[in-house]
Amino acid sequence: MSTSHTTAFIVDDDPAIRDALTLMLEQENMVVKAFESAEAFLNSYQPDCKGCAIIDIRMPGMDGMALHQVLLTRNIALPVIFLTGHGDIPMSVQAMKAGAVDFLTKPVTREKLLASVKAAIELSETMLSHHTSHQNAVSKLSTLTERERDVMQLAVLGHTNKHIARELGISHRTVEIHKSKIMHKTGAQNLLDLVRIAHESE
Repeated sequence: MSTSHTTAFIVDDDPAIRDALTLMLEQENMVVKAFESAEAFLNSYQPDCKGCAIIDIRMPGMDGMALHQVLLTRNIALPVIFLTGHGDIPMSVQAMKAGAVDFLTKPVTREKLLASVKAAIELSETMLSHHTSHQNAVSKLSTLTERERDVMQLAVLGHTNKHIARELGISHRTVEIHKSKIMHKTGAQNLLDLVRIAHESE
């Protein structure tokens, strides 16, 4: 399992469960951070961590489902695995609908836990990579003037320079100048590249 610089966050109010899970994952050379409550986890969590969170459903204070909602609301790209001693079908369906990677019941076997964590980490890497692409694209497009944005929007829809000039009430030559500036500012190599950047910024 490729787990370099990957953190597994365990959030469970039962110290015996925290210790058992920590041991299982540390034997796989993972960095593990364990918390006894959702509040403690939220207070110490740093965004942009690669990894996953293994969260107990039933805890005093904020429960696991509520914690997952907070992560989603804050746009924290951290895949979640739910762990519960009281699993039932409606609850697991609700958890998976909310985007959880897995819903495991205690006691969990080592194999099951590691398979879930591996899937969650792969998802985490994809989510972080998308997040980075999005941030980069937004940052590139933020340098464009309003007129350049207008030209770009029409260009990525496949309109010709002539059509763009007519649509915006500017000359053909002005469209070419705007396009040249757009390519320079965004670092796009060609129109296809520009379409990708526009798409990633959404």
